[in-house]
Amino acid sequence: MFQSSHAYFKANDSSGQSRLAEILGAFSYALDLTEGQPAGHSIRACWIGTQVAMAMGLNGDELRDIYYAVLLKDLGCSANAARVSEMFAGDDRKLKHDFKLIGPQPEDFGAFVGGAVGVDATPEVREQALCNLTENVGEIMTDIMATRCSRGADIARRLRLSEDVAQAIAHLDEHWDGGGLPLGIAGSNIHLGGRIALLAQVVDVFYTARGKDAALAEVRNRAGSWLDPKLCALFEKLSEAVGFWEELALEDLPEQLWALEPAAQYINVDEDYLDDICFAFGYVIDAKSPDTAGHSARVGMIADKIAEILGMGAASRRVLRRAAILHDVGKLGVSSSILEKPGKLDAEEWETMRSHAALTTNILGQIGVMSDMAMIAGSHHERLDGKGYPLGLDERSIALESRIITVADIYDALTTDRPYRSAMSSEKAMAILQSETGTAVDQQCVEALQDLIAQGQLS
Repeated sequence: MFQSSHAYFKANDSSGQSRLAEILGAFSYALDLTEGQPAGHSIRACWIGTQVAMAMGLNGDELRDIYYAVLLKDLGCSANAARVSEMFAGDDRKLKHDFKLIGPQPEDFGAFVGGAVGVDATPEVREQALCNLTENVGEIMTDIMATRCSRGADIARRLRLSEDVAQAIAHLDEHWDGGGLPLGIAGSNIHLGGRIALLAQVVDVFYTARGKDAALAEVRNRAGSWLDPKLCALFEKLSEAVGFWEELALEDLPEQLWALEPAAQYINVDEDYLDDICFAFGYVIDAKSPDTAGHSARVGMIADKIAEILGMGAASRRVLRRAAILHDVGKLGVSSSILEKPGKLDAEEWETMRSHAALTTNILGQIGVMSDMAMIAGSHHERLDGKGYPLGLDERSIALESRIITVADIYDALTTDRPYRSAMSSEKAMAILQSETGTAVDQQCVEALQDLIAQGQLS
């Protein structure tokens, strides 16, 4: 179950305004899930990176851009999850976690491949994966990193962040000596934000896994190869300050991080911007699976249209659409080896799959301005007869908004291709929904959907 490693915080100030840093900081916990990192990794990395940037004398827009680049360095991480799972024949979240802990030498990567590839797969699948990696490792790793970096940069732009933030995220996996991926650029040609983000990532990954001495050893070991040596020297001086490492474990670290954002630079989020943020994270969610491109936006659109037919007001529909777009955010915490499995899930896999609904509720519940939609979004697998999940709610306690999202989600899932079956026709999908009316799904919602189809608003 997802839980923040820090105290609950609300993404709005006492005036009711929503601050961008706090909203995106809360969403960063979902990115940590996707990367298999302990909760709060992005927050801690941002704290480290911002301390380095301030020690360099950066302020204003430059400091703000470093701040967001490090906080959101993993925006593209879901885009290569399925590829990692396929190529390494395993759980992408565990593979990504362990990959960040390998040493900087080529033989370290070789040892990782030998010990991590296909460990839970059949001997045949493991052998095939090992052979493929051996023969095509350069192409595969370049593709995996390029997907992550380019998608992350694109989503940063969708979040209305600066081009400097986008470029910093695009350069996250480049190395000072030119040995990084996907571009192989070196030295100061790597965006400063990317250099700081990689340093902060290395520090926190090794600190949380093995302690401060291990983190310092890795910084020294990678200075001049992976990492900018001047940044490493600056970080070492910072790390000698009394309480530096202890601050990373403080319960109120998120609030301290928000306070580091330049006061003159912090951005309040209005309703239109909040819509854009939801759509952007819809792209993050859908990137987790090659077969769900556009699913979040389509569910949002269908839910909005159903609600309009049912007479829901514009303001309520706006909240509903956001909840519908984010209903699957919990899937970022589920391995692609499960999401992409073409056959039937076993009991343990099915339990993991089911956990995504509760994860959705927990993730959105971390975001003060979105907390009112957390239960709505997380209840999309509940049934009127009480046989759904995660809470077993029934018709007495399932909100109309959740019922709408359920119908929209099922319809879109049935009418698009999935790993285990081809897309159904609209007629067949509606027949299935109608057969479940009154037991699983709400009759008025199904009837509203049928009206949309009859009006030609849906195919």
